[in-house]
Order: sequence, then C-alpha cells, then structure tokens
Amino acid sequence: MALHKILVDDFYDDDYSLFAIHCTIEDYRLAYLLNQFLGIQLKRNPQDLDYEYISASYSLFDWQDERQLTNWHLVSNVCKKEEDSVISSGSLFNSPNKIIVKHNLIPEYKNVNYFLKIDNGGNYINEKPILTKLQEIPQIATAYSVDVMTLKSKEHLIFD
Repeated sequence: MALHKILVDDFYDDDYSLFAIHCTIEDYRLAYLLNQFLGIQLKRNPQDLDYEYISASYSLFDWQDERQLTNWHLVSNVCKKEEDSVISSGSLFNSPNKIIVKHNLIPEYKNVNYFLKIDNGGNYINEKPILTKLQEIPQIATAYSVDVMTLKSKEHLIFD
C-alpha cells in the first residue's frame, strides 16, 4: 500500500509581487505619495496587523482594484514599543527603566521600513514600471523587488 504525504507548503500561494521600501516618512504620508505616483487608492485598514506572540502591531493600508482584480497592501515592517527593562541596576530600590524595543514583521529584512504587496490572483504583474515609479518618489531612499520564494516568514504577509 502506497503512502501519500501532503505538504502544507504545497497549497500556499506565492503568486504576488513584493517591494521593499526604504524611507523615513510616516506611513500615512507614504500611502498618500503612492496614491499620487501610482494612481492607486490605498486607505488605512481600521485594524492594524497584530501579532500577539511578540506584542507588536503594524499599520496596514489596503486597496482592491475591481477593474484589474488586484489587491494592493502597504504594510509597515517596523514596530517600536516601549517596554520595561529587565536589566538589574544593582540598586536597593526598584527604578522603572524603560527601553525602546524594535520588532520587524519580516525579520530577514530588518532595514526595510515598508513592504508593498501586490496580489493579482496568480496573473503576471509587470514589476518594472511600478519599481520605476517608486524610485521616482523623492522621499523614498530606495525600493526594490523581493523574491518571495526566499522569505522564511511568508506567513506574516497573509492579510485576508
């Protein structure tokens, strides 16, 4: 009798384009600039992308292009939280020390500020003109395409 093994990764859909964006502006400002330069209509999602296991939340902007059947997502890669310090000060009295801890949505890309995910339902997306327009935005230091197949934390990019 033959043994059949089904791998969960076989059903995961990697058919989307992902762009890494390096910039220091606020998320709402970047969404506005992307709307202007790319001709899209990103809007803030009422609920942030939240991961309980690291207590971090990431801003998320969405737009569904009904004409092209494309979903656009802009997500922050950085979450900075103030947490209590666990370092002993060697003092008799407890002094509350706070530190800023930085969490990343995609840990492999720690220096990336934002990701732009474009899901076209498995159809071909011409990335070159999008990348060219991203690089024309003066507030963006650099932008480049990310190979989704090499990501270790792909499950963090599931928004639906």
